[in-house]
Amino acid sequence: MTRSSEGQHPIGDERLTTLMNNVNAVRAISSAVEGTLGPKGLDTMLVDERGHVVITNDGVTILERMEVKHPAARMLIRIATAQQEKIGDGTTTATIMASSLVQEGAAQIHRGVPPVKVIAGIRQGVATAERSLARMAAAVTDLTDPHLRQTAYIAARENQEISDLVLQACHLVGDKQLVQTELKLADLVEVHQGEESEVIKGILLQKRPVSRQMPSDLENPAVLLLEDRFGPEGIDDEALGTEIGFKQYLENKENFLRCLEYINQMGVRVIICEGSCDSFAEEYCADVGITVIHRIPQAQIHRLAEHLGAIPVKLHGLLKLKQDFKKLLGSCKRMVTLETKQQVRFLEGAGKPTATILIGASTPEIVGERGRIAKDAASSVQAAIRGGIVPGGGSVEVAMARELEQWRSTQTGLEGYGVDAVIQALQRPISQMIINAGFNPFEKLEEVRAAQSREDSFSVALDLDSGRAVDMIQLGVVDPVLVKKFALKAAGEVAESILRIHTIIRMKETSDLLE
Repeated sequence: MTRSSEGQHPIGDERLTTLMNNVNAVRAISSAVEGTLGPKGLDTMLVDERGHVVITNDGVTILERMEVKHPAARMLIRIATAQQEKIGDGTTTATIMASSLVQEGAAQIHRGVPPVKVIAGIRQGVATAERSLARMAAAVTDLTDPHLRQTAYIAARENQEISDLVLQACHLVGDKQLVQTELKLADLVEVHQGEESEVIKGILLQKRPVSRQMPSDLENPAVLLLEDRFGPEGIDDEALGTEIGFKQYLENKENFLRCLEYINQMGVRVIICEGSCDSFAEEYCADVGITVIHRIPQAQIHRLAEHLGAIPVKLHGLLKLKQDFKKLLGSCKRMVTLETKQQVRFLEGAGKPTATILIGASTPEIVGERGRIAKDAASSVQAAIRGGIVPGGGSVEVAMARELEQWRSTQTGLEGYGVDAVIQALQRPISQMIINAGFNPFEKLEEVRAAQSREDSFSVALDLDSGRAVDMIQLGVVDPVLVKKFALKAAGEVAESILRIHTIIRMKETSDLLE
């Protein structure tokens, strides 16, 4: 297809200028993370104006902390963020594939293919590749499946200690909880500088009791969870200065004292509250041997409730629930306070089993990166349990591209050019891993394609140490299906959105629009 007699491109010079501007922005974002991909990828150092440093290999961390203003570039970053929130791993792969799709799609449009045809072809290609991926998937049988150990090891960047900790936590939590979308195993990871890494059979609070006179170590304590402050109902200063107000204050304090006595009488030994603990309550509880921990976020209150088998309640509702009070209480085998670390641990609760993956290191930079590695490993393991595994190392992407090429040869119409863009994007991650390992991507990619065809296997990729095409399953390199699936789908969606953009117009400020 050629330019018109007036020298104009078929889709218009303004549209083409906007498209190439977006392509360049997307390419710049992708180049910031592509050097981290694969086992031979290197780290990136992020530095802000104050000199704060983050050293990481984690794609989403790099992208989220970059200073980016271009709207198309921001769209690409949102893809990485969505991948992280949904799956917890594979953000770099999703970013690189999305960037490749945009670049390849733009190249076809530049040749004169109508954008709507390219977009339709991308959509068809992604859907066909997803069906191929589903055929290649293998289920994880149980928590002892050796593929699960390999998934953790690969996602932990071959850090054996972290992968072992993640698997230990999996066994404590149990596969029934791990398959549920409500639980994110990565949320169980906590990082603390100067700590030894370990898995705790329960929940850790980075707190200490409100008073040193309160018990610090209890066996089988009954635990009460409060969703508000722990103290008598308040009276404002103005009302307190009146006779009626002062009388109300004394009445509130008397009611609260009765509540405290009832709590003590019912055998409560630990109180955890979302708000602060009143000084009167603190003194009373210290005298009778009740441990109070206050200012605990609501999310942790709910997690404690599940693990301890407790029901959080408002303070004013306690006395109204006398007949059901025991049902509100939770318990655990042991509550222990580590004073030097300002930690309270609730071990082996009576409710749902859980764990805390405690990751430690000597410096803030190192402990932060180890925490990110642990979260990636935890997310990958849970994704593998939920959706199964496929061979890693880019093997399945090459196999999907090969199948897509065969399907493409049977299709007619301009949509095929969009399918070509998907084929190229699928092979982009393995090409980048080959580059990061120091090999020629054209030569080695062709070796992988030839080996897959010769051996009729979708699990062949490149051993990045030896440079030979080998079976990834035999090498122990596997990836979760859900990571691959969501990355492919997200890349297709962002490419479609960017390729649809006709022009960029600066909006008024929101305040101006409201006038």
